[in-house]
Formats: sequence, C-alpha cells, structure tokens
Amino acid sequence: MKELTKLGDQGDPVPRSIGRVLDLLEIVLDAGGCNLASAAAAAHLTPTTALRHLRALEARGYLERDGSGVFSAGPTLLRISATLHEAGPLGRLVTVAQPHLDALALATGESSYLVVLDGKVATYVACAESSRAIRHVGWVGQNVPLEGSAAGEAFANAGVTATRTGAVEADITAMSLAISGTGALGVAVSVVGPSHRFVAKTTTQIERELVGVVHAIAQDLGLNNEEAAS
Repeated sequence: MKELTKLGDQGDPVPRSIGRVLDLLEIVLDAGGCNLASAAAAAHLTPTTALRHLRALEARGYLERDGSGVFSAGPTLLRISATLHEAGPLGRLVTVAQPHLDALALATGESSYLVVLDGKVATYVACAESSRAIRHVGWVGQNVPLEGSAAGEAFANAGVTATRTGAVEADITAMSLAISGTGALGVAVSVVGPSHRFVAKTTTQIERELVGVVHAIAQDLGLNNEEAAS
C-alpha cells in the first residue's frame, strides 16, 4: 500500500483536516479495501484520528465497512463513479476511443489500452484484446506507476512514443503515446504484449499504427494533436 505525504503543511493549499480525509479516501480506494490500522499507518495518523475521518466518510456513503472492519468503496462513491463514467467526460472518451482501440488491436495483433492520468495516478480504463492465443489482458482498472513505465514516459514527453519492457509485468512490453490538448486529464494509448514479439520490424509497424490511432482519437475529440501526427 502506498504511503501519502502529509497535507496541510505551510504553503499547502489543502487545509490539514480536509487533506487527512482525502488521504484516507485515496488510501482505501488504492488498496481496494483496508482496515483501520493499515489506513492510519499509511496516512501517518493515530488510529483515533483516522477512525474519526473514516467514520465521516462512511456516514456519507463514500466508504463502507464490513463485519471484519475493512473499509472499501461505499454506495455514494459507486453511484457517482457510475454516473461520471456513463455520462461524463470519461464515458465520452471511452466511447470515442473504443473503436480505435479495436482497430489498433486488429492492426498490430496486440492488446491496446486507453490510459488516463489525473496528475498523480495513471489508470487503464479501456481495452481491446489481441485475438492471439497468447496475449496480454487484465490491466483495465489497474493503476500503473509513472516512474519507469511507458505510460509515465509518454505523459512526460508529449508527442514521443515511449517503449518499456518489464516495467509493470515481467516479459511484457508496452508502447505508449499521449494525446495532447486533453486538459487536466491526461490521456494516452498503449499497445501491450509479450516482449518476444516486440522486435525491430514489428515495433516500427506498431508505432506507426499507434501514431495514427492517437491522431484519429484526437480528431474525433475535436483536439489539435499535431505533435502526435508529426
């Protein structure tokens, strides 16, 4: 479980009390569920303080607690998440991107993913699976590290295709390219598959297809994405 730095220090725009609540919410969601002791330790809080904030989140439905004392996403948060996904910007993005992901998987023979960045965490939100018997699957809903990953490198260098092997899973190679002009929400497309298939000839083809798809998604979203098209 990741640890969060303390919020509310001098110069921090987030008030300490609000920062503590947000810390705990992020910790629980990132872990997929955790008990009081784990959440308090990760947030650098005493159990008493952490419990007070967790109870407030539970009372508002943002978290829920089972009989063993494990906190997880609550009904309010799930409802908001579903609403945002179906009708909000993320839902529109996935709807626009999915046909292009399908075409990319068909053209490259590898699984293609849509990844978004909220400024701190990159998450894979949509996928088109490869049709090959041996293929990569399972990253939808997964957070990936920015440090050392293809997605992280792509977000850090707009317009540049990033390739990394073994950054998230052993023997898996990912090629990623970010879509420029998407505002606060970073967006990138990744092609992911077994490393042994990413040889010089195929990576050239994959990069060409990836650039084309990123440009097409940008056009459908009404964005100016000349960097990726160049």
